[in-house]
Amino acid sequence: MRYIIIGAGAIGATLGGRLAESGGDVVLVARGAHAAALKADGLRLTTADGTRVHRLPVVEAPGELGELRPDDVLLLTVKTQHAAAALDAWGAAEVAGGGTAAQRLPVVCAQNGVESERLALRRFDRVYGACVWLPSTFLEPGAVSALCAPLTGMVHLGRYPRGTDRVVRRIAEELGEAGFEAPVVEDVMAWKYDKLLHNLANAVQATTGPEPHPAKALLVARAVAEARAAFAAAGIVTVDEAERVAAARETRIVPPPGVRGGSSWQSLRRGTGSVEADYLNGEISLLGRLHGVPTPVNDTLRHAANIFAHESLPPGSMSVEDLTALADEAAARP
Repeated sequence: MRYIIIGAGAIGATLGGRLAESGGDVVLVARGAHAAALKADGLRLTTADGTRVHRLPVVEAPGELGELRPDDVLLLTVKTQHAAAALDAWGAAEVAGGGTAAQRLPVVCAQNGVESERLALRRFDRVYGACVWLPSTFLEPGAVSALCAPLTGMVHLGRYPRGTDRVVRRIAEELGEAGFEAPVVEDVMAWKYDKLLHNLANAVQATTGPEPHPAKALLVARAVAEARAAFAAAGIVTVDEAERVAAARETRIVPPPGVRGGSSWQSLRRGTGSVEADYLNGEISLLGRLHGVPTPVNDTLRHAANIFAHESLPPGSMSVEDLTALADEAAARP
Protein backbone atom coordinates (compact mmCIF):
# COMPACT_ATOMS: atom_id res chain seq x y z
CA MET A 1 0.00 0.00 0.00
CA ARG A 2 1.00 3.59 -0.61
CA TYR A 3 -0.53 6.17 1.71
CA ILE A 4 -1.39 9.56 0.24
CA ILE A 5 -1.81 11.88 3.22
CA ILE A 6 -4.23 14.58 2.04
CA GLY A 7 -3.54 17.36 4.53
CA ALA A 8 -0.14 16.86 6.15
CA GLY A 9 -0.80 18.95 9.24
CA ALA A 10 -0.65 17.90 12.88
CA ILE A 11 -2.53 14.62 12.41
CA GLY A 12 -1.60 13.87 8.82
CA ALA A 13 2.11 14.53 9.15
CA THR A 14 2.33 12.45 12.34
CA LEU A 15 0.55 9.52 10.73
CA GLY A 16 2.61 9.87 7.55
CA GLY A 17 5.93 10.28 9.33
CA ARG A 18 5.35 7.31 11.59
CA LEU A 19 4.21 5.11 8.69
CA ALA A 20 7.34 6.08 6.77
CA GLU A 21 9.54 5.23 9.77
CA SER A 22 8.14 1.71 9.83
CA GLY A 23 8.88 1.23 6.13
CA GLY A 24 5.62 2.50 4.67
CA ASP A 25 5.35 4.18 1.27
CA VAL A 26 4.03 7.70 1.95
CA VAL A 27 3.21 10.84 -0.05
CA LEU A 28 2.41 14.09 1.78
CA VAL A 29 -0.11 16.57 0.38
CA ALA A 30 0.20 20.13 1.65
CA ARG A 31 -0.20 23.73 0.54
CA GLY A 32 1.56 27.07 0.66
CA ALA A 33 4.41 27.73 3.04
CA HIS A 34 4.02 24.33 4.68
CA ALA A 35 4.40 22.53 1.34
CA ALA A 36 7.43 24.68 0.49
CA ALA A 37 9.09 23.86 3.83
CA LEU A 38 8.39 20.13 3.47
CA LYS A 39 9.88 20.11 -0.02
CA ALA A 40 12.94 22.16 0.92
CA ASP A 41 13.83 20.82 4.36
CA GLY A 42 11.73 17.71 4.93
CA LEU A 43 9.22 16.95 7.66
CA ARG A 44 10.63 17.64 11.12
CA LEU A 45 8.64 15.25 13.31
CA THR A 46 9.15 15.27 17.07
CA THR A 47 7.79 12.38 19.10
CA ALA A 48 8.49 11.08 22.60
CA ASP A 49 11.63 9.37 21.33
CA GLY A 50 13.17 12.41 19.66
CA THR A 51 13.15 14.48 16.50
CA ARG A 52 13.67 13.06 13.03
CA VAL A 53 13.63 14.64 9.58
CA HIS A 54 11.70 12.72 6.92
CA ARG A 55 12.31 13.58 3.29
CA LEU A 56 9.14 12.30 1.67
CA PRO A 57 7.47 13.06 -1.66
CA VAL A 58 5.35 16.22 -1.32
CA VAL A 59 2.66 17.38 -3.75
CA GLU A 60 0.01 20.09 -3.71
CA ALA A 61 -2.39 18.52 -6.25
CA PRO A 62 -3.11 15.09 -7.77
CA GLY A 63 -1.69 16.01 -11.18
CA GLU A 64 1.82 16.17 -9.73
CA LEU A 65 1.72 12.40 -9.09
CA GLY A 66 0.45 11.39 -12.50
CA GLU A 67 -1.78 8.32 -12.52
CA LEU A 68 -2.46 6.97 -9.05
CA ARG A 69 -1.58 3.38 -8.18
CA PRO A 70 -4.20 0.67 -7.65
CA ASP A 71 -2.74 0.04 -4.18
CA ASP A 72 -3.02 3.67 -3.05
CA VAL A 73 -4.94 4.54 0.11
CA LEU A 74 -6.19 8.13 0.40
CA LEU A 75 -5.92 9.24 4.01
CA LEU A 76 -8.00 12.41 4.35
CA THR A 77 -6.72 14.60 7.17
CA VAL A 78 -7.67 18.11 6.04
CA LYS A 79 -10.06 19.99 8.32
CA THR A 80 -13.68 19.19 7.54
CA GLN A 81 -14.36 22.64 6.06
CA HIS A 82 -11.83 21.76 3.33
CA ALA A 83 -12.96 18.15 2.83
CA ALA A 84 -15.38 18.60 -0.09
CA ALA A 85 -12.81 20.38 -2.26
CA ALA A 86 -10.14 17.78 -1.45
CA LEU A 87 -12.52 14.89 -2.17
CA ASP A 88 -13.51 16.41 -5.51
CA ALA A 89 -9.91 16.96 -6.56
CA TRP A 90 -8.57 13.56 -5.52
CA GLY A 91 -11.71 11.63 -6.41
CA ALA A 92 -11.35 12.69 -10.04
CA ALA A 93 -7.70 11.57 -10.26
CA GLU A 94 -7.11 8.77 -12.74
CA VAL A 95 -5.83 5.39 -11.58
CA ALA A 96 -3.46 3.22 -13.60
CA GLY A 97 -5.46 0.56 -15.40
CA GLY A 98 -8.58 2.70 -15.74
CA GLY A 99 -11.15 4.46 -13.63
CA THR A 100 -10.88 7.22 -11.06
CA ALA A 101 -9.82 7.26 -7.44
CA ALA A 102 -13.45 7.68 -6.39
CA GLN A 103 -14.34 4.50 -8.28
CA ARG A 104 -11.37 2.35 -7.33
CA LEU A 105 -9.49 3.53 -4.24
CA PRO A 106 -10.34 3.54 -0.53
CA VAL A 107 -10.55 6.87 1.27
CA VAL A 108 -10.12 7.00 5.05
CA CYS A 109 -11.67 10.01 6.80
CA ALA A 110 -9.55 10.92 9.81
CA GLN A 111 -11.07 14.25 10.84
CA ASN A 112 -12.89 15.40 13.93
CA GLY A 113 -16.65 15.43 13.59
CA VAL A 114 -18.93 13.14 11.59
CA GLU A 115 -19.54 14.98 8.33
CA SER A 116 -16.55 13.97 6.19
CA GLU A 117 -17.69 10.37 5.82
CA ARG A 118 -21.03 11.56 4.45
CA LEU A 119 -19.27 13.91 2.05
CA ALA A 120 -16.94 11.13 0.93
CA LEU A 121 -19.71 8.57 0.37
CA ARG A 122 -21.38 10.90 -2.13
CA ARG A 123 -18.21 10.63 -4.23
CA PHE A 124 -16.31 7.42 -3.33
CA ASP A 125 -17.39 3.81 -3.54
CA ARG A 126 -15.29 2.75 -0.53
CA VAL A 127 -15.23 4.98 2.54
CA TYR A 128 -13.69 4.27 5.94
CA GLY A 129 -13.89 6.18 9.19
CA ALA A 130 -10.99 6.80 11.56
CA CYS A 131 -11.52 8.09 15.09
CA VAL A 132 -8.14 9.61 15.92
CA TRP A 133 -6.84 10.24 19.44
CA LEU A 134 -3.52 11.88 18.72
CA PRO A 135 -2.53 14.99 20.71
CA SER A 136 -0.21 16.81 18.32
CA THR A 137 0.95 20.32 17.53
CA PHE A 138 1.46 22.11 14.23
CA LEU A 139 2.36 25.79 14.58
CA GLU A 140 5.13 26.40 12.03
CA PRO A 141 5.68 25.21 8.45
CA GLY A 142 7.48 21.89 8.17
CA ALA A 143 7.41 21.01 11.89
CA VAL A 144 4.97 18.80 13.82
CA SER A 145 5.18 17.32 17.31
CA ALA A 146 3.27 14.43 18.88
CA LEU A 147 4.63 13.57 22.29
CA CYS A 148 2.45 10.75 23.66
CA ALA A 149 4.28 7.62 24.86
CA PRO A 150 4.91 4.76 24.58
CA LEU A 151 2.51 4.75 21.62
CA THR A 152 2.02 7.90 19.58
CA GLY A 153 -1.77 7.70 19.36
CA MET A 154 -4.89 5.59 18.97
CA VAL A 155 -6.98 5.22 15.81
CA HIS A 156 -10.26 3.29 15.82
CA LEU A 157 -10.96 2.13 12.26
CA GLY A 158 -13.95 0.74 10.41
CA ARG A 159 -15.83 0.82 7.15
CA TYR A 160 -18.49 3.52 6.71
CA PRO A 161 -21.34 3.41 7.52
CA ARG A 162 -20.39 0.25 9.42
CA GLY A 163 -18.53 -3.03 9.13
CA THR A 164 -14.97 -4.17 8.50
CA ASP A 165 -13.04 -5.75 5.64
CA ARG A 166 -9.60 -6.91 4.56
CA VAL A 167 -8.48 -3.40 3.59
CA VAL A 168 -9.22 -1.82 6.95
CA ARG A 169 -7.58 -4.70 8.79
CA ARG A 170 -4.40 -4.23 6.76
CA ILE A 171 -4.40 -0.48 7.41
CA ALA A 172 -4.79 -1.19 11.13
CA GLU A 173 -1.93 -3.67 11.03
CA GLU A 174 0.39 -1.17 9.38
CA LEU A 175 -0.61 1.59 11.80
CA GLY A 176 0.13 -0.81 14.63
CA GLU A 177 3.61 -1.42 13.24
CA ALA A 178 4.05 2.36 13.05
CA GLY A 179 3.46 2.95 16.77
CA PHE A 180 -0.30 3.41 17.01
CA GLU A 181 -3.01 1.49 18.78
CA ALA A 182 -5.41 0.71 15.94
CA PRO A 183 -8.52 -1.28 16.91
CA VAL A 184 -10.83 -2.36 14.06
CA VAL A 185 -14.47 -1.89 15.08
CA GLU A 186 -17.85 -2.68 13.54
CA ASP A 187 -19.36 0.74 14.28
CA VAL A 188 -16.62 3.33 13.92
CA MET A 189 -19.13 6.19 13.90
CA ALA A 190 -20.16 5.38 17.46
CA TRP A 191 -16.58 6.20 18.40
CA LYS A 192 -16.57 9.35 16.29
CA TYR A 193 -19.81 10.62 17.84
CA ASP A 194 -18.32 9.91 21.26
CA LYS A 195 -15.20 11.90 20.39
CA LEU A 196 -17.40 14.72 19.08
CA LEU A 197 -18.59 15.23 22.66
CA HIS A 198 -14.97 15.93 23.68
CA ASN A 199 -14.37 18.20 20.67
CA LEU A 200 -17.18 20.54 21.75
CA ALA A 201 -14.56 22.05 24.06
CA ASN A 202 -12.41 23.14 21.09
CA ALA A 203 -14.33 26.40 20.68
CA VAL A 204 -13.97 27.20 24.37
CA GLN A 205 -10.21 26.62 24.15
CA ALA A 206 -9.91 28.66 20.98
CA THR A 207 -11.68 31.70 22.36
CA THR A 208 -10.71 31.67 26.06
CA GLY A 209 -7.44 29.70 26.02
CA PRO A 210 -6.48 26.10 26.81
CA GLU A 211 -5.73 26.63 30.51
CA PRO A 212 -8.21 24.75 32.75
CA HIS A 213 -10.78 26.77 34.70
CA PRO A 214 -13.97 25.71 36.53
CA ALA A 215 -16.11 28.10 34.50
CA LYS A 216 -14.77 26.63 31.27
CA ALA A 217 -15.52 23.10 32.48
CA LEU A 218 -19.08 24.16 33.35
CA LEU A 219 -19.63 25.71 29.92
CA VAL A 220 -18.34 22.57 28.19
CA ALA A 221 -20.58 20.41 30.39
CA ARG A 222 -23.58 22.45 29.26
CA ALA A 223 -22.58 21.98 25.61
CA VAL A 224 -22.19 18.22 26.13
CA ALA A 225 -25.61 18.01 27.85
CA GLU A 226 -27.19 19.66 24.80
CA ALA A 227 -25.36 17.21 22.54
CA ARG A 228 -26.55 14.18 24.49
CA ALA A 229 -30.14 15.44 24.29
CA ALA A 230 -29.79 15.97 20.54
CA PHE A 231 -28.24 12.51 20.10
CA ALA A 232 -31.13 10.95 22.02
CA ALA A 233 -33.70 12.76 19.89
CA ALA A 234 -31.91 11.70 16.70
CA GLY A 235 -31.45 8.09 17.81
CA ILE A 236 -27.66 8.36 17.66
CA VAL A 237 -25.73 5.84 19.75
CA THR A 238 -22.20 6.42 21.03
CA VAL A 239 -19.90 3.76 22.43
CA ASP A 240 -20.99 2.00 25.57
CA GLU A 241 -19.60 3.49 28.78
CA ALA A 242 -18.02 0.20 29.79
CA GLU A 243 -16.34 -0.09 26.38
CA ARG A 244 -15.00 3.44 26.67
CA VAL A 245 -13.65 2.83 30.17
CA ALA A 246 -12.03 -0.42 29.08
CA ALA A 247 -10.38 1.28 26.11
CA ALA A 248 -9.04 4.03 28.35
CA ARG A 249 -7.74 1.52 30.87
CA GLU A 250 -5.99 -0.62 28.28
CA THR A 251 -4.52 2.13 26.15
CA ARG A 252 -0.76 2.66 26.03
CA ILE A 253 -0.97 6.37 25.25
CA VAL A 254 0.28 8.72 27.94
CA PRO A 255 0.02 12.43 27.03
CA PRO A 256 2.93 14.72 27.88
CA PRO A 257 2.59 17.01 30.92
CA GLY A 258 1.56 20.62 30.49
CA VAL A 259 -1.27 22.47 28.74
CA ARG A 260 -1.49 22.42 24.96
CA GLY A 261 -3.96 24.05 22.61
CA GLY A 262 -6.25 21.86 20.54
CA SER A 263 -6.78 21.92 16.80
CA SER A 264 -9.03 25.01 16.72
CA TRP A 265 -6.67 26.98 18.97
CA GLN A 266 -3.79 26.00 16.68
CA SER A 267 -5.73 27.08 13.58
CA LEU A 268 -6.26 30.52 15.11
CA ARG A 269 -2.63 30.68 16.15
CA ARG A 270 -1.52 29.96 12.58
CA GLY A 271 -4.02 32.48 11.20
CA THR A 272 -5.68 30.04 8.81
CA GLY A 273 -8.91 32.06 8.64
CA SER A 274 -11.18 29.13 9.53
CA VAL A 275 -11.88 26.60 12.27
CA GLU A 276 -13.93 23.40 12.45
CA ALA A 277 -16.67 24.85 14.65
CA ASP A 278 -19.39 24.42 11.99
CA TYR A 279 -18.76 20.67 12.08
CA LEU A 280 -18.27 20.29 15.84
CA ASN A 281 -20.60 22.56 17.81
CA GLY A 282 -22.42 23.16 14.51
CA GLU A 283 -23.21 19.45 14.23
CA ILE A 284 -25.08 19.72 17.53
CA SER A 285 -26.88 22.86 16.31
CA LEU A 286 -27.91 20.98 13.17
CA LEU A 287 -29.23 17.99 15.10
CA GLY A 288 -31.05 20.30 17.50
CA ARG A 289 -32.80 22.13 14.67
CA LEU A 290 -33.72 18.87 12.94
CA HIS A 291 -35.17 17.30 16.08
CA GLY A 292 -36.50 20.22 18.10
CA VAL A 293 -33.79 20.29 20.79
CA PRO A 294 -32.57 23.71 22.00
CA THR A 295 -28.78 24.12 21.64
CA PRO A 296 -28.01 27.72 22.71
CA VAL A 297 -24.58 26.96 24.18
CA ASN A 298 -23.33 25.16 21.08
CA ASP A 299 -24.85 27.87 18.88
CA THR A 300 -22.91 30.47 20.86
CA LEU A 301 -19.63 28.54 20.80
CA ARG A 302 -19.85 27.96 17.05
CA HIS A 303 -20.58 31.62 16.40
CA ALA A 304 -17.82 32.90 18.69
CA ALA A 305 -15.15 30.57 17.28
CA ASN A 306 -16.02 31.59 13.72
CA ILE A 307 -15.77 35.28 14.59
CA PHE A 308 -12.31 34.69 16.02
CA ALA A 309 -11.26 32.92 12.80
CA HIS A 310 -12.81 35.36 10.34
CA GLU A 311 -11.56 38.46 12.14
CA SER A 312 -8.11 37.01 12.96
CA LEU A 313 -8.54 37.58 16.69
CA PRO A 314 -5.79 36.21 18.96
CA PRO A 315 -6.70 32.80 20.40
CA GLY A 316 -7.62 32.91 24.07
CA SER A 317 -8.30 36.65 24.10
CA MET A 318 -11.89 36.39 25.36
CA SER A 319 -12.77 35.90 29.01
CA VAL A 320 -14.77 32.84 29.94
CA GLU A 321 -17.13 35.14 31.83
CA ASP A 322 -17.97 37.02 28.63
CA LEU A 323 -18.40 33.80 26.66
CA THR A 324 -20.69 32.38 29.37
CA ALA A 325 -22.73 35.58 29.38
CA LEU A 326 -23.31 35.23 25.62
CA ALA A 327 -24.43 31.62 26.10
CA ASP A 328 -26.78 32.67 28.92
CA GLU A 329 -28.28 35.39 26.71
CA ALA A 330 -28.85 32.85 23.92
CA ALA A 331 -30.48 30.42 26.36
CA ALA A 332 -32.83 33.13 27.64
CA ARG A 333 -34.19 34.02 24.20
CA PRO A 334 -37.70 32.71 23.50
